[in-house]
Amino acid sequence: MADTPIRILIVDDHPLLREGVAAILEDWRDISVVGEAGDGAEAVEQFRILQPDVTLMDLQMPGMNGLEAIMAIRADFPQARILVLTTYAGDAQAVRALKAGATGYLLKSSLRTEMLDAIRNVHRGRRHVQGDVAAEIALHVADEALSERETAVLRLVAVGKANKEIARALSLSEETVKAHLKNIFAKLDVGDRTHAVTVAARRGIIEL
Repeated sequence: MADTPIRILIVDDHPLLREGVAAILEDWRDISVVGEAGDGAEAVEQFRILQPDVTLMDLQMPGMNGLEAIMAIRADFPQARILVLTTYAGDAQAVRALKAGATGYLLKSSLRTEMLDAIRNVHRGRRHVQGDVAAEIALHVADEALSERETAVLRLVAVGKANKEIARALSLSEETVKAHLKNIFAKLDVGDRTHAVTVAARRGIIEL
């Protein structure tokens, strides 16, 4: 056991989740919850005040989301150790979080089985990515990523926009929209719009 407990900041917009995580951690003498935050902006503020050893960060939050909070914290505190806790196993979202500066990535479904090890690994400066997520990243590592424009097209497809509406919204021709959709289908290995949206949402490329 460490002489000084690992100081934890819990960031999630659901109070019950924060309480649940704190309840799991309170029985361990080498870990101490020192603060909580309900959104990204509050997380940045609390981090500056508390400077915890490890921050547990949700990604899907109103206002400033977890990804933006990670980047803001790391800009001022490059050594900050941040462990993402999320519901989604998508490889694209995980890669974005790790590139933004997260040290670990864990699904909320594994809080009781893996969170303690993840916290301790991240505190030691080791990267901790849950096995299922790491496998998804490895599966798609060689895939060609969607461009920003293709992602924008797909977001509009996801909310039910027709090609003509997408073209108008993005100041494109319908033929260009069709060409983007063809590229999207090829990159995601799908055959239609519905499947493209489903796969992109599962991988964290877009949010529904």
